[in-house]
Amino acid sequence: MNQTIKSKLKILPEKPGCYLMKNSCGRIIYVGKAKVLKNRVYSYFVGSHDEKTQSLIKEIEDFDYIVTSSNTEALILEMNLIKENLPKYNILLKDDKSYPYIKITNERHSRLIITREVKNDNGKYFGPYPNVQAANETKKLLEYLYPLRRCSLSCKRACLYYHLGRCIGPCAREVSTAEYKESIDGILRFFNNGYKDIKKQLKRERQSAAARLNFEKARELQNKIDQIKVVMEKNIMLTKDFIDRDVVGMDVREGWMCVQVFFVRKGKVTGRDVSIFEFSGKSEKALCTYLKQFYLHDGIAIPKEVILPIPVIKELAKYFPKIKVIVPKRGQKKELLKFATENAHTALTERFCLHNQVEKYKNES
Repeated sequence: MNQTIKSKLKILPEKPGCYLMKNSCGRIIYVGKAKVLKNRVYSYFVGSHDEKTQSLIKEIEDFDYIVTSSNTEALILEMNLIKENLPKYNILLKDDKSYPYIKITNERHSRLIITREVKNDNGKYFGPYPNVQAANETKKLLEYLYPLRRCSLSCKRACLYYHLGRCIGPCAREVSTAEYKESIDGILRFFNNGYKDIKKQLKRERQSAAARLNFEKARELQNKIDQIKVVMEKNIMLTKDFIDRDVVGMDVREGWMCVQVFFVRKGKVTGRDVSIFEFSGKSEKALCTYLKQFYLHDGIAIPKEVILPIPVIKELAKYFPKIKVIVPKRGQKKELLKFATENAHTALTERFCLHNQVEKYKNES
């Protein structure tokens, strides 16, 4: 274990996130995720390991990490980073497999399905969901609450699901567009905070079942509540609009600035660029100067949209009129900005801690 790794291990945050192991050439050779970064990364350098992990450890010369707000976000980010970098030692998620989505199909007789493929087909997609079981159970709940078509269009008589109240019934009758719209609107409400009302309803039913000493039913209802919690956990690692955008996080301390530019491509957070440098004067001017140089650099892809932490919109627009520049106030874009800013803060904190460790070592020598 070299001195760089030893120093970084001491200051790893006790937060969820992804870690990126690098070889002597600076190439990413392994991407992993952790509920607690400090514990997981440290575990590679202590104790015994299997042959594959031992081979990996021998090649590690440095590592980076990205802090997330939840384990679910770390799971999704890990998947994105593996697909983008194809690290040597990653086996899982290296192919085209991905986590499932719940989808409302764009058909005359719409269906609610589970799919792992996102297409530009005007369907409505929700997800992805690392917990496949929770996604399937939530789909079943939605089919019960807001039934759509479950049967084949060639079906000439009422299907079993229609008799169970889980198929809207084109197999048995003429279903109007308005009926489909009612069910679809219910599903959309569920994914737009309406799930909170469903949880309250299920909790009331659970309490009622427990009062009747029907503990099996109460347990079943509690499982549904838990699955909704898992499925609806906040996740900003994928966006639904598929717009290519950069998210700029910034932190300033003692004459130093850290800027982290996270790349969102086709709806996925796929990587980042990190810069730490000294500056003087106003932070707004320093950030604007940095971004001008960054986007004029050869090989840097110009996105359609840039999310910024401070309003330097007019200055940037002079040089890049085709970029839509945003300082978000709420919603997923605000959460993405918070994510980028936290990582900028973490990186600048690491820089000062490592510097202090070096100074302490010099004074003791």
